[in-house]
Amino acid sequence: MVTLNNILFLDIETVPQHDSYEKMSPEWKALWDLKAAYLIRNKEEETTATIYNRAGIYAEFGKVVCITCGIIQGYHPSKKLVLKSFCGDDEREVLLQFADMLKRWATDANKCLCAHNGKEFDFPFLCRRMIIHNIPLPGILNTRGKKPWEITHLDTMELWRFGDYKNFTSLNLLATTLGIPTPKDDIDGSMVWEVYWKDRDLERIVCYCQKDVITAAQVYLRMTGEELLDADSIEIKQ
Repeated sequence: MVTLNNILFLDIETVPQHDSYEKMSPEWKALWDLKAAYLIRNKEEETTATIYNRAGIYAEFGKVVCITCGIIQGYHPSKKLVLKSFCGDDEREVLLQFADMLKRWATDANKCLCAHNGKEFDFPFLCRRMIIHNIPLPGILNTRGKKPWEITHLDTMELWRFGDYKNFTSLNLLATTLGIPTPKDDIDGSMVWEVYWKDRDLERIVCYCQKDVITAAQVYLRMTGEELLDADSIEIKQ
């Protein structure tokens, strides 16, 4: 039985490692060309250079610029969601701080991680980037050698599927479907690379990431029959 206070909700924001295709070395350009070739099939107006903005979704070509975590403290009617963000241009430092927090927080087998589409994106992306930076994987993230029932990862998109794997349901669509207010009044995921590399506005990305964690937590509460959090029940730690 998963208890709310043992769940760490999280979301990550990723961007391409360079601000443009031209900034890559010849070796990495060739590798990206191979990776991106299938993305531009039957799209005469696109090239592997023009779609480089999508490189951030691949761990080999992207990097993490923000990780926001949220933990529910207390119980209804006084429960609250406490948020903490790890962000910066130095990805290794961001990942080290996050890994250190996880090791201190996940001290027993009852702790869980929860993200929307986390099993297919957030969790493996974090593991791959940590390995690239020679950072030991925190036990709660590392699935290597574990049996399925030993992996304490929750995924709100998977919960919504109820065994149906045909469709992708965005967090915004799911929240709207469930009658949960979605505070997406600024940017969306497709704009993160531009806000980071062109606008140089990391704080705007952090705010966007925090909104995703709040929404994911609300979706989980709604799907498990718990009372939703109100705006006064959200605390952001610096």
